[in-house]
Amino acid sequence: MTIYTLKTCDSCRKATKWLRENKFIFNEIAIREQPPSLNELKSALTDLDGEIRKLFNTSGQDYSALNLKDKLPTLSEKDALALLTSNGNLIKRPFLTSKETTLVGFKESLWSDAFL
Repeated sequence: MTIYTLKTCDSCRKATKWLRENKFIFNEIAIREQPPSLNELKSALTDLDGEIRKLFNTSGQDYSALNLKDKLPTLSEKDALALLTSNGNLIKRPFLTSKETTLVGFKESLWSDAFL
């Protein structure tokens, strides 16, 4: 299990706390320094029923600065994934991958359903 986080992200801290409390062993990676791989993002996209927008941190400054609200609907999947792999700030976090699933964002009930 790997979780991509940002130190200043409250949801990331809640997610890692939940993982520890539930005795999960995980590898934590700083999402800005090392964004998820293309394969991890493709797996997440499958788990999100192909909804590419759900992978994006739509409230982030980089999302706004790149005007992705308007551009994203016209981007190909390939181009959208290329943006994500090149800029960890664009990815909704926390971003967790495991053998079972990929989860984006932290909602305790969803994580409990997925793993408990």
